[in-house]
Amino acid sequence: MENQAVARTVLELDVYNHPGVMSHVVGLFSRRAYNVEGILVMPVGSGATSASGCWSMKDQRLDQMVKQVEKLEDVLGGASARAPNTRSSSASRRFFR
Repeated sequence: MENQAVARTVLELDVYNHPGVMSHVVGLFSRRAYNVEGILVMPVGSGATSASGCWSMKDQRLDQMVKQVEKLEDVLGGASARAPNTRSSSASRRFFR
């Protein structure tokens, strides 16, 4: 059996910070049979919003998933997908300070 590198990605979101938000986000992924391997959420500033990172395998549906998650009421917009070893967005800077 040959070892193949699996492309992974991090979907970064800024969301309102209240109960049930991540349930809505993960429910969207679940309904579309898109596997999420890990989630990291932390409050930002006063705690009214949170930065969220969802780790998953990268596939051809990712762009559509980003568009769908941005339509959720509790997502503040600006969702982005990136390789896990890059720190280009504001959300990742908050995670990795």
